[in-house]
Amino acid sequence: MTDLTRRSRSPIAYLWHYVVGRPVAHATILFAVCAAVACSVSTQYGIKMLVDALTTRSFSPWTAFAVLVSLIAADNMFWRVASLIGSYTFVQVTGDVRKDLFRHLTQHSHSFFSEKLPGVLTSRITSTSNATFTIENMFVWNVLPPCLASIGAIGFLASVNLAMAGFLLLTAGIIVMALFRYASMGKPLHHEFADKAALVDGEMIDVIGNMSLVKAFCGLGREHARFDRTIQHELRARRKSLLHLERLRVAHAVTTVVLTLGLLAWAIDLWQRGSISSGDVVMVCSLGISVLSATRDLAVALVDVTQHFARLSEAIATLLVPHQLSDHPEAVPLVHRSADIHFHNVGFAYPGKNGLFRDFDLHIRPGQRVGLVGPSGGGKSSLFSLLQRFYEVQRGEILIDGQSVNRITQESLWAAIATVPQDTALFNRSLLENIRYGRPDANDEDVWRAALDARCDFINSLPDGLSTTVGDRGLLLSGGQRQRISIARAFLKNSPILLLDEATSALDPDAEEAIRDALNRLMEDRTVIAIAHRISTLRNFDRIIVIENGKIIEDGPPSSLMKQDGHFSRLIRKEVSLLRSAA
Repeated sequence: MTDLTRRSRSPIAYLWHYVVGRPVAHATILFAVCAAVACSVSTQYGIKMLVDALTTRSFSPWTAFAVLVSLIAADNMFWRVASLIGSYTFVQVTGDVRKDLFRHLTQHSHSFFSEKLPGVLTSRITSTSNATFTIENMFVWNVLPPCLASIGAIGFLASVNLAMAGFLLLTAGIIVMALFRYASMGKPLHHEFADKAALVDGEMIDVIGNMSLVKAFCGLGREHARFDRTIQHELRARRKSLLHLERLRVAHAVTTVVLTLGLLAWAIDLWQRGSISSGDVVMVCSLGISVLSATRDLAVALVDVTQHFARLSEAIATLLVPHQLSDHPEAVPLVHRSADIHFHNVGFAYPGKNGLFRDFDLHIRPGQRVGLVGPSGGGKSSLFSLLQRFYEVQRGEILIDGQSVNRITQESLWAAIATVPQDTALFNRSLLENIRYGRPDANDEDVWRAALDARCDFINSLPDGLSTTVGDRGLLLSGGQRQRISIARAFLKNSPILLLDEATSALDPDAEEAIRDALNRLMEDRTVIAIAHRISTLRNFDRIIVIENGKIIEDGPPSSLMKQDGHFSRLIRKEVSLLRSAA
């Protein structure tokens, strides 16, 4: 369990990590705020001095005036210092939060991302960052000042009348405790609102990311109605959360009015008895009202902070779960020798599903070209995922050059494998950046050579050549062009193991022939495993393996399997028949 995961158990521990990460800045902000509040409360005493000087003439009113002006100036100066440092520090903390969460998120297993909406995950990172910023700001500007002001005000009141100070202290304590308890009662409402708000973001991103599918199936009306329902659920949850807060504010307002009137009457009564001076009456009333107003501000701040804590807690609980797959404590980098692959007595089942592989055994010798065929759901793609350790086998082991993939570092494992998937993944970046992703240290000449080897001749016809941005997921390119970019990326990576998943499925016949020649060169001196539904793409392979329901039902050279009346020969006859019908 990582340190970040341990901190997810408590939002306070999570936030404290970032506070102590910048100790000098946060300590300076705290000192400035404390000094500002002390000056602010002391101005009430300065006003008392001025009133007493004017009414009793026992000392110069200009002395009191000088004290009052100095306190007001110092108050404003300390607030500006705190604000200036806070505006830099709190923003930096949000950057730290997002960087840490992104790093943690990207280290999750393949299954984690297959079970979560991308929009929900990204919105959680944004929500956590925003909640952290808001909580820090509210604590410094809205929670800490009224607490300190109340303590200081009660201290000044004690110098006038201990009974009044004790009463105000007890009353303020009861109010704050009641507010805390009432605020905590609203946590389920705040959590529900946080969850519904994140779901809205996820729905939007999901629909926008599949807009071509929505329009192709006339789904705009349905998606609008679905989104309207999602919004209504979020609005209903938000109204419940806000009404809870409003009930708190109303109760506090009534309590404050009653207590303020009682405190003022008490001060006047003491003045009539000659127990306190006119300045004391002014100070008692102003400080009493300040304390009661501070509890109101504190009430609003506390419930708001509670709401943001709910969102923060919900977000980190989603993101900061332990990684299902991580490097073994004794993991070492893969030592490349000959790219020998061995699935040894492998047992595997997807979470919540029946077993797919039971005692599965497959040995692929170095440099061998192996084609995987068989019905969908038989386990072909699962073998690819297990070899790349996107999932953990429950039994047995997978060996590369005699080293278990569970005991080698994931980075070195992935570095040894180049993939050309059926659904090509491209970033919304330039062609140069997408191809160079296969080997970040490659120069432009190497990238061009890989592009030419993959028959990416279309690049010359693009307005910006290799600098052309491909759009979201490469949508500005055709399917065949995207696939050739993927092949170029594999050329550039130059790994000893090559995985091909329908690598020519999206190409026209002329391009397919050219790419087949390029792939033949790419496959030289490499161990190759290819999934193919078009059997013609496997005609030059050394070995064909037919997989059905997680079991190998046929295994041998293509020429040998074609002579048998088995699954492979039937696929060949079916494909030939389809080609003749098309002709």
